[in-house]
Amino acid sequence: AGGGAAFYLEVRELEEKCFIQEIPDGTVVIGNYKTELYDPAMEKYQPSPQWINLFVFVKDPENKNLLARQYGPRGSFTFTSQSPGEHEVCLHLKSIRFALFYDGKLAIHLDMQLGEHTNDHTELAANDKLTLLHLRIQRLVEQVEKIQKEQEYQRRREEHFRQTSESTNQRVLWWSILQTLILVATGIWQMQHLKSFFKAKKLV
Repeated sequence: AGGGAAFYLEVRELEEKCFIQEIPDGTVVIGNYKTELYDPAMEKYQPSPQWINLFVFVKDPENKNLLARQYGPRGSFTFTSQSPGEHEVCLHLKSIRFALFYDGKLAIHLDMQLGEHTNDHTELAANDKLTLLHLRIQRLVEQVEKIQKEQEYQRRREEHFRQTSESTNQRVLWWSILQTLILVATGIWQMQHLKSFFKAKKLV
């Protein structure tokens, strides 16, 4: 099954808000959003006018840009993940007028949808003349592919954790051996030093 997340962000003009989203590779992500401008006279948020723009920036786990684009006060954006892991999504609002808007307070409502939830199957059926049976098969295939991607992503994470644990354990082992060798060498040196000292004093 697909997934998603909803966000409510309060910002001021040019203030950037970022969050992290875990996304498997090859996943289509759609963000549906609307922005609101605070009206101090009415003491509540109102739909933003057309002269307010939303800037969206998305970076993948390798810090590569997947999306960097300007949008209107309401609408949607989309991108497809290229690698699994933590994706950074950053948003900020800016007016195309010189005047600051009211007291500069804005709100962003964002609904992000991942996986097969992003596919409009009704539109597919209308466009491609799919039968109900074909449509159900298509949904099942998409669900299986999504599950396989999530399982592969979890397997990679477990493998990475296992390799990290083994590397850490190996370093701890070698450090323990090195400490033991240092202690033994120090002990031998001290014994030799004491022996020489006693011989010099003719105590041995």
